[in-house]
Amino acid sequence: MSAIPRPASTVVLMDHLSRVYLTKRPETMKFMGGFYVFPGGAVEQFDNVKDCNSNINGIGNETFELAHYVAAARELFEEVGVLVCKKEDGSTVQLEEETEREYRRLLLNGDLSFLQMLKKEGLQFELDSLAYIGQIITPERSRIRFDTRFFLTKLPIGQTPKPDLFEISDTKWISPADALTAYQNGEISLAPPTIHTLKTIINYLKGAPLTMPEFNLSDYMVDLIE
Repeated sequence: MSAIPRPASTVVLMDHLSRVYLTKRPETMKFMGGFYVFPGGAVEQFDNVKDCNSNINGIGNETFELAHYVAAARELFEEVGVLVCKKEDGSTVQLEEETEREYRRLLLNGDLSFLQMLKKEGLQFELDSLAYIGQIITPERSRIRFDTRFFLTKLPIGQTPKPDLFEISDTKWISPADALTAYQNGEISLAPPTIHTLKTIINYLKGAPLTMPEFNLSDYMVDLIE
């Protein structure tokens, strides 16, 4: 029997120069060690939000749960310190460095939910700050599977990524085209989903809709999950 895919979210972070933010997983990691990826991770229990509320606004994609949006925002904040939220008056968020570090620690340890942090700080998470790109599901032959939703977001004004050094060994602001060139030249390692996402972003920047073409990971012979 194949494993049931675990819900997950991935975020393509883009700056004002249309560069994307890639993070390198440490070589010591068993899963995709040494690969450059976008920030993201599994949907956790605390991410499950049934409806919008005073801290979460907007209309999400109706084909999947709001938890994917919450997980995307949470993972982006946990991994690289970027918070795609606004204050109640609509202004940008600038947390004190010590406050940010403590919130990231609490979130990583499961001692605080993303929604609890929003309520405590009086922040608003607008769903439309995360543009939905598409979905990729790990093939049935894999022992560990994920049902991943991909999103695109712009780097909030005044914020700078601060990667978690325990999970990330290197980072790059790089254009999607240059990232693919670096991969083709053997300079960086990229997994098929990352390559497919980069191609989708390149087409989007050329005027195509922000929609990921159908992608079957089973078509790739290399199984990245052992």
